[in-house]
Amino acid sequence: MTTGIIVAMDKELNLLFPLLSGHCTLNINNFEFHKGKIGGHDVIVAKCGIGKVNAALGALTLIENFHPALVLNSGVAGGTGAGNPPAEILDVVLATRIAYHDVWCGPGTEPGEAAGCPRFFTCPLSDDIRKRLGAKEGLLASGDIFVDKAEDLRRILAIYPDAIAVDMESAAIAHTCNLKSVPFVCLRVVSDTPGEDGNAAAYNDFWTKAPERTFEAVGRLLALL
Repeated sequence: MTTGIIVAMDKELNLLFPLLSGHCTLNINNFEFHKGKIGGHDVIVAKCGIGKVNAALGALTLIENFHPALVLNSGVAGGTGAGNPPAEILDVVLATRIAYHDVWCGPGTEPGEAAGCPRFFTCPLSDDIRKRLGAKEGLLASGDIFVDKAEDLRRILAIYPDAIAVDMESAAIAHTCNLKSVPFVCLRVVSDTPGEDGNAAAYNDFWTKAPERTFEAVGRLLALL
């Protein structure tokens, strides 16, 4: 079984390279794909770039060229402060549901519901794997904005009061996987809390304080599959 792993940024990709053995690099459709193994598991690792269009194009190119049995999106996300308890900085978050926070297709549809898709994309992992993974679970809201202002966070929580984290790629990857009938898992680590004082500093400091925490969960998940 081959697992596709998609990240958005070079910082995230560079954290995966030490885990990747015997890899070769292929260039397809202006994306670099790194084919190798992590813990004995066959993987294809790619950086898609930031935002929904980059994420969808990267996911489609990966799926159509490498035919993975599962696509995993990893990296960082912003915590919202929602949830009981909320996801805090360095918490691993498994998205049990993913939804757009910046999509509305007009009358007769619900906010977040892309045309031809369910409003919520769901996680295919079994209850046993989720329990053994030990991540915080909940709804991840996704859209084309870096959420660092309190008013942006309030708007998102008005749509999804139970969203525990926000990001910029996961819904577009989930959307692509849904259309191509490929199971999709999103596993991220909280890097900052949008709207709080010092949010930008917390995001920047995250990369120097404990970046390895971001991808420990990837190895754990692959071992459980």
